Amino acid sequence: MSRLQPRSKAISTSNVSPQSAVSTVASSATGSNSAATSKDIASGPQTPVSRPGNRPSTVDPVSDRSTLFLIRRTLCSHLVDKGRSTPLPIENILPPLTSSNGVDLQLYAFIAIIIREFVHTWYTKITPDPMFVEEVVKIIAHCTRALEQRIRNVDLQSVLFDELPDLLDVHLKVHRTAHYKLHPSPLEVSPRTIYHSLWPMTCLSPVPDDDGGPLSQQQMNNEAVYRQMLVQGVLAVLLPTEDLENDCLTTLVGQIFSEMIIGGAVGGKAAEPWLLWEVITKVAEVVQNQLPRSKAKVRLERSHSDVGRMSPFDATTQMSKAGRLKWHAQKTFWLVLQYIFLAWTALRFLFNTITTASSLPPRSSARKESTKDSSHSTDHLTPNKSNIETLPIGEDLELKKPIIKMKVWSFVDSLLDLSFRMPWLSGTISMLQWAALTGFGEVGNTDGILDKILSHAIDTHVLDPSQLPSVLRNARAALFPNNAPAPPRVIPSPAEQLLIRKKCAETILSLIPAKIQDIYFGGGREKRVAEVEEVLNMFDDPYCNKHLLYGIVELLIVRLMPELAEKGVEELFEERLS
Repeated sequence: MSRLQPRSKAISTSNVSPQSAVSTVASSATGSNSAATSKDIASGPQTPVSRPGNRPSTVDPVSDRSTLFLIRRTLCSHLVDKGRSTPLPIENILPPLTSSNGVDLQLYAFIAIIIREFVHTWYTKITPDPMFVEEVVKIIAHCTRALEQRIRNVDLQSVLFDELPDLLDVHLKVHRTAHYKLHPSPLEVSPRTIYHSLWPMTCLSPVPDDDGGPLSQQQMNNEAVYRQMLVQGVLAVLLPTEDLENDCLTTLVGQIFSEMIIGGAVGGKAAEPWLLWEVITKVAEVVQNQLPRSKAKVRLERSHSDVGRMSPFDATTQMSKAGRLKWHAQKTFWLVLQYIFLAWTALRFLFNTITTASSLPPRSSARKESTKDSSHSTDHLTPNKSNIETLPIGEDLELKKPIIKMKVWSFVDSLLDLSFRMPWLSGTISMLQWAALTGFGEVGNTDGILDKILSHAIDTHVLDPSQLPSVLRNARAALFPNNAPAPPRVIPSPAEQLLIRKKCAETILSLIPAKIQDIYFGGGREKRVAEVEEVLNMFDDPYCNKHLLYGIVELLIVRLMPELAEKGVEELFEERLS
């Protein structure tokens, strides 16, 4: 069990000793009291001042200080040395979850909340012994370290921009087909039946009844069994052999992940249409807040828009002939100057991009190098690092798909319905894609100039690991406000769900410039909102959403643990325990 021991790091020290600190505080307190006494005698009675203890608490529940207090009180209160004046760092008490202390802090906050709310509530009534919770934490730590090592070997660009958009594209097309009515009322078939026939899943069979009959109960039972098998397969791959033999630990950990996380979150709340619309609204609001729109820029845009709407007659009627000529000359001069500056900036950007792309590493060898670096840097985290195999460069090249050929572009085309609305634009984009892949230099093909530029931009702006702690912190604030489960929310009524969908459509429209809205949508504001709502209806059925969510879960698990695609759960257990 030496691999589960914490990392050795330096203990934080202070430059001021406790005795000197106490004496300094005492002397300052004595001096302040004497000064206050003399001031009170000289000035007479004063108005009582409120003490700091009476002030309202403004502690941020997701701050590092509050997070550390939550983790120490929940997970390691029995491990802290009571005689120390300075507490040990959290990295020296608990086993590491990943190779990043910032990510470990946020993950341990999630673990602390789950154990406090769902384990301590019944376990402390049986026994005060904390060793059981400590063993659960060690099992989770071992699994997270193994997952981190496996993530380093996954092509995240392909997963995020090719395979996940492919699932979304399938869901969109199947949903539209299932909800397209071909027959009148007596002959029509339920959209859920058509959807399940086009995208069958064993765990979601049979199609549930609308009134919650026996078919619904049978489907719920099949779904629960599927979640248990899924989690047991993950544990059979990740857990060490000595922990896998402990039925009590594996049962508890499996129950937490299958019912509370997958069942409660993925198969429960996350499948609700109104919740998905609210998530999309919040993401759109975050993007809108990050757009660089200062007040000066808004005023400048307003002034330009006013001038643009002003007709030439209105702009020149109040000017003399000489003034009109001068005004036209100035306008032409500044317009030419702006075009020259724009062309120079574009050429400079293109030159810098081409010169930078020549020095970027090829995508085929980048995965192999990152695998080697990760295996050396995490030697102390995963004992079986020698089992990691890297593909040859030639074979890896066949697996790499060009960025511009990934499914994310076809999904955007299907989502915006460009082939129907703007066939000229869809055809132009397809021609440019073909030219980049097969034209002069093949700049868009694998390891081409354009392909390396796009890959570098994705790694820098999308897959930046330094953003992960803040993402986990925001997720914890949304899921567990004040570090506790949020009170059960009342399911919105049908009218309220329509308002949520409308707000989501309006938020999405606010991100699109007005000129692009005029070209794409046309018509008035209400017509545009209605068309965006029609696109959002791809998430209007919880049963259909479960197909998409479970498909995403299966994809991620198989990419991280390819063994599950080749062997069954029972075979994996027999292989590990034999």
